[in-house]
Amino acid sequence: MHKPNKKMKRNSTILSLSLILLLCISSFAPSKKMDARPTNIILMIGDGMGLSQISYSLLTATQKMNFERFNYIGFSRTSSSNHKITDSAAGATAMSCGRKTYNGAIGVFTNKQPMTTILELAEKNGLATGLVATCDITHATPAAFIAHQPSRNMYQEIAKDFLATDIDLFLGGGLDNFNKRKDGDDLTRQLRVRNYDVLTSLAELWNYEPKNKKVAGLFAPKHLPKMQESRGDYLPFSTNFAIDYLKKNKKGFFLMIEGSQIDWGGHDNDAEYIRRELNDFDIAIGKALDFAELNGNTLVIVTADHETGGFALSGNEDDKTQDGIEPKFITKNHTATMVPVFAYGPGASKFTGIYENTAIFDKMVELFNFSR
Repeated sequence: MHKPNKKMKRNSTILSLSLILLLCISSFAPSKKMDARPTNIILMIGDGMGLSQISYSLLTATQKMNFERFNYIGFSRTSSSNHKITDSAAGATAMSCGRKTYNGAIGVFTNKQPMTTILELAEKNGLATGLVATCDITHATPAAFIAHQPSRNMYQEIAKDFLATDIDLFLGGGLDNFNKRKDGDDLTRQLRVRNYDVLTSLAELWNYEPKNKKVAGLFAPKHLPKMQESRGDYLPFSTNFAIDYLKKNKKGFFLMIEGSQIDWGGHDNDAEYIRRELNDFDIAIGKALDFAELNGNTLVIVTADHETGGFALSGNEDDKTQDGIEPKFITKNHTATMVPVFAYGPGASKFTGIYENTAIFDKMVELFNFSR
């Protein structure tokens, strides 16, 4: 065995010092943003929104859409516990509670026992919470994040469940289920006693000055109008409004936003209804992404509860007289096709691949570091 000379010792020393320096640098280097934990999660659900619905909007758009800003994309399998084709209640409950249940169930398991939702876990952990929708706020998707009822049709019972939580903000329709009730209760009065400002018109929302109060927005007796009618920029505005309101909580927030009426365009087999609603939803997505980019600690997830209409983009690629597409439908109901999941922000890389819709809950709980 040869005795090492001075040159070999010097090279060995330099190599050792280099390795130590590299280890020191790597120990202080920030982790990749997409693999970190978020402080805030914004879950955006395009009801009835499949790939063809998104494709149709992209193909007919006059400018780049916000869907194109995502780099992490996966697919969710949407079947319920009792059918290959889910409804909105079971689909939303799977995402809010992490377990498959029967069609029509709101925040309950197959045995009709309540399950804790991601919104309730967020409240328990001191985070701010909010719901925004373009439908009646007691409708299936928003209801599944806050209520526990055996049937999605129990709207007045679902409305009462809103008073069983400490939700900070909810915006949508459904005023009649709060103040025109069979039991004679006026839940808007009870909400005011519980330190909520109750807003009952969009004009009140546009002009609202934030106070040290919670906010309950009930802007229509039932659902808000279609985009083709008189809703205006309610959804993008409400997205910004909710984020600005909830971000004051230093511990973070959970916010669910639904583009509710994309689904109704599918049920009506109305491609223009779908396009207008999805474009409005895309603008709201842009508001959430703009905040996430500036904030740096916000995860934005965009997905659907199911696809509606069996929507397809048809045409004849050999017809040189036209280069357009012809939207077609195969049903007026939901389908069993997988739906996309888009993610941006800390933890976004966890949402690639193919998985059950229940995994969206699991991933959010893991990223928030909640115990169940």
